[in-house]
Amino acid sequence: MKSIDVQQEVSRIVAFIKKTFNQAGFSDAVIGLSGGIDSAVSFALAVQALGVDHVYPILLPYGALSTKGVLDAMKVIEVSHIPLTHVVRIDIQQAVDAIIRVDPMMDKVRKGNIMARTRMIHLFDQAKKRKALVVGTENKSEYLLGYYTRYGDEASDVEPIRHLYKTQVYELAKHLHIPDEIIQKPPSADLWPKQTDEGEFGFTYKDADEILFLIFDQDKSEEYVLQIGKSHQQATTVLSRLKENNFKRLLPHNISML
Repeated sequence: MKSIDVQQEVSRIVAFIKKTFNQAGFSDAVIGLSGGIDSAVSFALAVQALGVDHVYPILLPYGALSTKGVLDAMKVIEVSHIPLTHVVRIDIQQAVDAIIRVDPMMDKVRKGNIMARTRMIHLFDQAKKRKALVVGTENKSEYLLGYYTRYGDEASDVEPIRHLYKTQVYELAKHLHIPDEIIQKPPSADLWPKQTDEGEFGFTYKDADEILFLIFDQDKSEEYVLQIGKSHQQATTVLSRLKENNFKRLLPHNISML
């Protein structure tokens, strides 16, 4: 897994954001700020590209579950010098719970999907209100592993870091002076108590990225990946998740794909 030239990468992404907004005829952005590293990095890049007067951070907590995330998001906002009048906070608990009451026995994954899609609705509504585009926060690792809710947290108008693996996002975060407590905390979608990305995966982002890089950037075969010295079980788990979630990257399916 190779490191990136962080200064060059920041310049490239900032130029991409500027060009995308100019071509689309927009000057303002909204972004869901969760207090996690991906949204913090995407937010910082959007601010560099568009300026503090043109970015609106949207905080979408689910009651007390998101208390720590809100506090961390506010730290990111403070160091960015975004006007506090641009900060929007909407508690999604009431809207989410209204849907859950239709089927109180639903499992936590279904509840998490509802939370992600409720946040998506608010983000696009806030964007419409401000004649803005929605800046996404998805990284390449999440995208390839299918670690997102369809038409939920992967929905956006612009994806500034989807080409970067999670480990590369960490490199960018340090360069962008993201607060250390955000860089150091375990990645989490914050969909239920004590939930973490790597806990759900059964492997770390670092290990996954090494495998994903070999397959998607160096065009190595699965057989090669299984033989290079990594834990066979770990590699099998990563490859299995890739196969199980490949369909997500092809949605929506249509007859021309046959």
